[in-house]
Amino acid sequence: MSSLKEIKSRIASVKSTLKITSAMKMVASAKLHKAQAAIGNKLPYEQKLRRILAGMLQDDDFQDVLRSELGFGSQSRSAVSLQDVGMETIPSKEEAPRVALVVFSSNSSLIGAFNANIIRKFHETLRLLGKNGYSPDDIDVYTVGKKVTEASEKAGYRPFAVLDDLADKPDYEKASGLASELVDRFSEGEVSQVILLYNHFASMSSQPSVRENYLPLAMHDLDEGAEPVDYILEPDPISLVKSLLPMVLMLKIYTVALDASAAEHAARTVAMQVASDNASDLIAELTLAYNKGRQQEITAEILDLVGGMQAGS
Repeated sequence: MSSLKEIKSRIASVKSTLKITSAMKMVASAKLHKAQAAIGNKLPYEQKLRRILAGMLQDDDFQDVLRSELGFGSQSRSAVSLQDVGMETIPSKEEAPRVALVVFSSNSSLIGAFNANIIRKFHETLRLLGKNGYSPDDIDVYTVGKKVTEASEKAGYRPFAVLDDLADKPDYEKASGLASELVDRFSEGEVSQVILLYNHFASMSSQPSVRENYLPLAMHDLDEGAEPVDYILEPDPISLVKSLLPMVLMLKIYTVALDASAAEHAARTVAMQVASDNASDLIAELTLAYNKGRQQEITAEILDLVGGMQAGS
């Protein structure tokens, strides 16, 4: 059994750890509330813009105009696909000769299984791409977060671009810069499909890893069989789409960055809460052990005194 001095030292050490985990939980919780407010304000706006664009693209005559004037369509290098592209569809090498992966993780640890889950999803996606005929030279990896950057390098994929700042503080300017680069490379034929990998903030206790196709942009927001929306458009449909489409694509990257950030703070809050609870339980166990040991020492001292008195009488 450990000595009372050792137990007392362990209690002091665990109490110091408890102070740290409690402070980290409070900081993560405050950041989570801020991230929830940001994603709560931005997500409905982004989804509504997508629905407006999707409603416009339902009209057959408007689709013909888009194909002829802007080149939108499944047979051209366009950011919009009028045919449905599954959210988790992994392309084949024949369909998309080159693929870009944009993977979001955190820059730090002490976050539970948050980074492990997205890294597992990243490796799973690489395996699926490998089965479909892709080699490492056919895949461009954009890493957002130091943890996935390290994982990418260990897997033998040198990141095409490293955007660690976007993981710490999601910023619209940085997100729109990334979106512009991806759209330009897609439009010029440098990549044929762009896939996003990130942890989605579903709730405080759930941050599932998501794989989602970003380009070509498919309209998934409308119910099947929905009637075309008869919008009154000003100044004209083509000008509106030219303004609306880049905004939708940029907001998507920004929304994903906010979503991943909220998921990170939620995961850290839960992890620090669990760590604090475990520390409190351990302190209680050590205190009980200390009290038992102290009681045994007192009992032994009393017995020694009684024995000495009896021997002297």
